[in-house]
Amino acid sequence: MSLREAIQYSLMILLYLLLQIFFMRNVVLFNYAFCFIYIAGVLLLPADVDRMYLLLIAFGIGFTVDVFSNTYGMHAAATVLIAYLRPYLILYQMKSRGAERAEVGIRAQGLGAFLGYIFPLILVHHSILFLIEINHFGMILYTLIRIGASALFTTLLIILLELFSKR
Repeated sequence: MSLREAIQYSLMILLYLLLQIFFMRNVVLFNYAFCFIYIAGVLLLPADVDRMYLLLIAFGIGFTVDVFSNTYGMHAAATVLIAYLRPYLILYQMKSRGAERAEVGIRAQGLGAFLGYIFPLILVHHSILFLIEINHFGMILYTLIRIGASALFTTLLIILLELFSKR
């Protein structure tokens, strides 16, 4: 990765963090759907990023959101988990398509493959995040509805941002 690309991706991550911290943390649809747009900073990084750097970037992103949200490591844990699972999903998609080099993005993968890449990771992230904060098992149905609604909402916003980006 060149210096120019590194700066572009750093600015992209900073933009997603600022969106999350200042705008998206206050957006809730019907008291169920929350948007965690900051995970796009991990999901949209190039496929060839070293795993250790990816985990460190994910921890930094999650920790930053935790600091501003007062959530004591919940976002960092969920974000590091999806960063850990991401290379396996990319490798699986490469093998299933027979591609030599994986590209991440809606233009490179197509809508179906892009959804097949981001939606499982978003679902894992939201599941971990909401199941960590569950108080008792009486809230399980409410939590499952929150996981599904939030995953759909976040996926929709990431797709819209990806469609309107210049990358």
